[in-house]
Amino acid sequence: MSQDALAYEEALRIVLGASAKPDAEDCPVSACLGRVLVAPVTSAVDLPPFDNSAMDGFALRGDSVVPAGTELLVEGEQAAGDGMAQAGNGAWEIMTGARIPDGLDRVIAVEQTERLAASRVRLLAEVSPGQNVRTAGSDVARGQNVLDAGTVLEPRHVMLLAALGVAKVSVAARPRVAVISTGRELVDDPERALEPGQIRNSNGPYLAAGLPLAGAEVVHVETVGDNADAFGSAMRRAMQAGANIVVTSGAVSMGRYDFVPQALESLGAQTLFHRVAIRPGKPLLFGRLPGGVLLFGLPGNPIAVAVGLRFFVEPALRVMLGLAQEKPRRVPLSKPYSKKPRLRFHLKSRLNMDGQGRLAVEVLEGQESYRIRPLADANAWAVVPADVDDLPAGALVEVYGSGHLEFSLPSESGL
Repeated sequence: MSQDALAYEEALRIVLGASAKPDAEDCPVSACLGRVLVAPVTSAVDLPPFDNSAMDGFALRGDSVVPAGTELLVEGEQAAGDGMAQAGNGAWEIMTGARIPDGLDRVIAVEQTERLAASRVRLLAEVSPGQNVRTAGSDVARGQNVLDAGTVLEPRHVMLLAALGVAKVSVAARPRVAVISTGRELVDDPERALEPGQIRNSNGPYLAAGLPLAGAEVVHVETVGDNADAFGSAMRRAMQAGANIVVTSGAVSMGRYDFVPQALESLGAQTLFHRVAIRPGKPLLFGRLPGGVLLFGLPGNPIAVAVGLRFFVEPALRVMLGLAQEKPRRVPLSKPYSKKPRLRFHLKSRLNMDGQGRLAVEVLEGQESYRIRPLADANAWAVVPADVDDLPAGALVEVYGSGHLEFSLPSESGL
């Protein structure tokens, strides 16, 4: 490891320290999917709001168990949506979800009854107090905390919030991110024929697609050639668009056309580090622009861009969204793995489960930073620390999901 290449842990510490805490904003529940709560949600109501029937049947009362064979007068009928009703000593025909008439405390299923006449019913089974009654507040009690700050809202949360009558929630404002791809060889138009030496821009579309899944709002996307003036103009447009993070790809290494470090100096940026002891993505640059805008200068190879987004940009986004930092899962390797020393490796990998439910992670073939196809086959990242060279099959390695909000496996704590 060269002396100017930071350890990943130190580089990450700098990134997290430079990342701002979240700003809060109100969001309608109808539009809150994927947003992160910055304040807990406490229920102002009971759920269910009243005692109601769990099934179609007859509601009745009794001091204890009402025995089979009991005959009762049918006093009334209660359907879902009917309001309060006062019961006497008889039974009420009741539908699923209907409010239990006042004075009654149990329900017998309609198939456990025999209708003797229009106004009488016989019980074919005994009925206990509270049987088939969904009591008020049995799901959520008034004043109960139902969602914690830091919850990433999913459809299941929307169902709960809607049932409780919550109209809006306090969420973290989405970090605003601009994406700038550099390289005169890049072609954005997929229908344009490539000339000799040209390639299609995959980094820009990758970042523009991945950042919203990571909780950000993409406010500007642009491609520029290997020209410092054009790059500077693109940076100014990014900041005019309101970006508080700019992610660039390409031109951060040591070649003649790697102009980004010098261009940033002319913009008044402060470089916080340049080069990290990782693979892929060692030339990665991180800085701060005037006004506190963060700049991630990612190397141009596609997998270096993927690693930069996953292991540098996304941790910054977590701070800005009010989320705790990730804890990786530890999963056994399916095959032995060896790597070069002194660099932390981020490996395109696939989690697999055998017929006995045992989970293992497979390091995929084609780890070179230019090879995109293995990334498309991957569903996880396996990470091997800088101080580890050789690992046998079965060794536990740290595993991260494809994106920080996309991991479907439970954590080790089961939460």
